[in-house]
Amino acid sequence: MADWIEQAAAALVVEPIDDDMQERLLGVARDVAHGVERKLTPIATYLLGEAVQRRVAAGEARASAFSAALADLERAIDADHDA
Repeated sequence: MADWIEQAAAALVVEPIDDDMQERLLGVARDVAHGVERKLTPIATYLLGEAVQRRVAAGEARASAFSAALADLERAIDADHDA
């Protein structure tokens, strides 16, 4: 799996994500797939990436941007469950 992630990152000319980020991303993808709607998983992960990039472009460190955007997405998932 790590080889493919590195290959994909190289093809996209981006830095690969570390093991912790991978686990957290897979976890939130699982939560979207099972708690919201399976077919929305790729869209949610795309939107997460957009949110991370927006934060990084504004000067936030990548790891911090990822954590903050992930927390925002997790709140959205929780709000969907509460609705």
